[in-house]
Amino acid sequence: MGSTQKVTIEVPADLLRRARRSTGEGITATVRRGLELVAARNAYEELRKLRGKVDLGLDLEELRRDRR
Repeated sequence: MGSTQKVTIEVPADLLRRARRSTGEGITATVRRGLELVAARNAYEELRKLRGKVDLGLDLEELRRDRR
């Protein structure tokens, strides 16, 4: 995973409890997952901007015929 950094944070106990319940993991894994989601948000937004703008050159009818 590369280098790590130890941090001290204050979070509402209820938020941490709900997040841990959602992940089924401990505190470190839960916080790490949250940070990964925040970091990935920009990539998701960039992909959303491309929706409907990328021509894949697919013919749906031809693909359906190919399944038979």
